[in-house]
Amino acid sequence: MKYCSISEASAKLNIPESTLRYYEKKGLLPLIERDAAGRRLFSENQMALLETAVCLKNTHMPISQIKQYMDWIIEGNRTLETRLDMMQQHKQAVLEEISIMQESLKGIDFKITRYTHQIQERNQNED
Repeated sequence: MKYCSISEASAKLNIPESTLRYYEKKGLLPLIERDAAGRRLFSENQMALLETAVCLKNTHMPISQIKQYMDWIIEGNRTLETRLDMMQQHKQAVLEEISIMQESLKGIDFKITRYTHQIQERNQNED
């Protein structure tokens, strides 16, 4: 099995090594392996779990819920329905957040247009 070091995992996912250490401390990286010197080793399975944790964190799922999700993964197939329910609920929350962001973006675009016009008018009056 191929393993990644913490620096390789950090580079692949574009997140700091300190974030990986924090995720491990919070229980988001269950069953992490270490080499003889105590360095973290990320297997392909660990990388897949880590990618999921990063995805969930990037979509604003709280650490406590990501931890619960990881715990359910360790419990095995008997938690499939529970995990599915969690993902469906999280998807709905993400869609709602996207909708709010899209509406807010309209307000930002309005301000950009307004300021652009004001600057153009000011520049024309100065000529």
